[in-house]
Amino acid sequence: MDAELTQLEAQLEQLISHHGVLRTENLSLRARLMQLEAENRQLSDKVRLAAERLEAVLEKLPEA
Repeated sequence: MDAELTQLEAQLEQLISHHGVLRTENLSLRARLMQLEAENRQLSDKVRLAAERLEAVLEKLPEA
């Protein structure tokens, strides 16, 4: 009985430790996701602006 209790305690400690590691990793991944989403928005804005500028230039070109 004592051996089983000791084993359960060890497993519980391992589970708690694993939970802490995963929680830290999850927080890190969420922060990275937010950073990448912000970068994605910036790049999308740049692409949209470049497309608008290109359209403006193409409209100024005489038709051949």
